[in-house]
Amino acid sequence: MGLVYANIELINPKEKTLQPMKVNALVDTGAITLCIPEHVVIQLKLEKLEQREVTTADSKKRLVDYVGPIQVRFGNRNCFTGALVLGDAVLLGAVPLEDMDLVISPRSQTIMVNPESPNIPTALVKNIR
Repeated sequence: MGLVYANIELINPKEKTLQPMKVNALVDTGAITLCIPEHVVIQLKLEKLEQREVTTADSKKRLVDYVGPIQVRFGNRNCFTGALVLGDAVLLGAVPLEDMDLVISPRSQTIMVNPESPNIPTALVKNIR
């Protein structure tokens, strides 16, 4: 499977006068959270909440800013989260994907709304054995 990208909108829910930012995000299920570059933070006027230590793909650890809140929108789905300020492109990790109930289509190398729940996102709250 190659790289998967998705057109998403990023919104600062505290700044109603700002337009949503439309971005093409790299989808990475190996990443946990949303990562955004500094220019997105500036354009959306996102608030720095704290610093967090991250481990990057090259096994290096460093401190990065954590900002939010930020609303992520894809199709008829959205979620509210925070974002790590890191890199030069938007990276959409597993938590926002799960929160919006999105699935990856390996054949088309895209993400899509879960076809088993096209109208309302579903979530697994308790694992019943």
